[in-house]
This record gives sequence, C-alpha cells and structure tokens, in this order.
Amino acid sequence: MAPRAHMSSDRLSQGLLLLWVLLGTGLCRTDNVTTSFDQDAGTNRTVQLMEGNYTDITQRCWDYFVYLMRNVTTSELCEWKVISRPYSELQGCLEFWADRLNYSYPNALAEQYIFQSHHRYFHNCTLEHPVYGDPPEDVLLAMIIAPICLIPFLVTLVIWRSKDGKAQ
Repeated sequence: MAPRAHMSSDRLSQGLLLLWVLLGTGLCRTDNVTTSFDQDAGTNRTVQLMEGNYTDITQRCWDYFVYLMRNVTTSELCEWKVISRPYSELQGCLEFWADRLNYSYPNALAEQYIFQSHHRYFHNCTLEHPVYGDPPEDVLLAMIIAPICLIPFLVTLVIWRSKDGKAQ
C-alpha cells in the first residue's frame, strides 16, 4: 500500500506542476475573471464620472445661455437675428462638450435644455406669416390635369396652322 500512496502523490505533484506551468505560460489564467470584473467596474465608474461631468458642464452651458438672454428684451424674444447667437451658443456648447467627453449627441440632457429654452423664452413666438399647406385633392387634381389636357390641343393647333401656311 505504501507504493500506491507514493504513486498518487506523484500524480498529484505532477498535476500541480502541470497546473503551475499552465498558469505560468498564460494558457490557464485565473486572474482574467477578476481583471474583467475590475474593468467592468472601472468602466461603470468612468461612465458615471463622464455623465456627472457632462451634467455639470451642461448646467454651465445653460447658465451662460441665461446670462446672454438677460440682455434680450421681451419684444425681441421672437426675432431670430437677436436670439440666434445665444441659442447657437447653447446648442454649440452642449454639442461640443458631448463630443469632447465622447458622449452621444443629441442626448436626453441636451434635449431637456433645448426644450427648457423654448418653454421659458420662446413659448409666445408665433409665425407672422401663416404656413401654407397642400391644396385640397380636387384642386390639386385640376391643376395637374388641366395642363395635360391642354397639350394635345396646342399640338393639334400648331400642326393645323403649319399646314395652312404651306398651302398659301
């Protein structure tokens, strides 16, 4: 029985040696699981940090927009020449920092600030000139068919007049 125990310990030591060799060569790594977990946790922390930074920066973009809009009077709120600069600054700031932080644009936070600007400053703006829509279908059909029916009549008239001119 003693030799048998010696053989099983040989096998055990050979197995441990093989495992140690595999771990040493990188064929069998146990630290990949913890590294992967650490990378996922690091990625989540990075995403949270990026979202926090973008949230803070968008608030500064909004504050700057409010500062620029302070100088706009109520009667000028709907004049594009007056509000285009502050509005473009807000949109440009939101887009620039989203791009800089590798954050998607447009995003929910940026849209929220754009909607907030419209609700706060531009909700009473209406178009001075009404927007014209498509005409009713019967009017549209008449406008399409009238020239189509007129073309054969005009071609016939041109041919008839040209024959008449040759006979004279």
